[in-house]
Amino acid sequence: MPYSPELIQTMRAALEAVMSKIPADQSVFGVKAAVAECILKAAAHGQTSFDGLVASASAQVQTIIFMLS
Repeated sequence: MPYSPELIQTMRAALEAVMSKIPADQSVFGVKAAVAECILKAAAHGQTSFDGLVASASAQVQTIIFMLS
């Protein structure tokens, strides 16, 4: 699915915002990729706002960390 340059920037900013809230000791290998995947899935389902993308990914962070640690 092609995304506009503006949405790509919003997704990148959302990824960095979510990652900045994860403590370094919990940011194990693969967490950033899994968070990015959550953001991509949310965008594919029509979520295009920064706050919405951050909320969608943030809701999955604990599950991601649990599964990857």
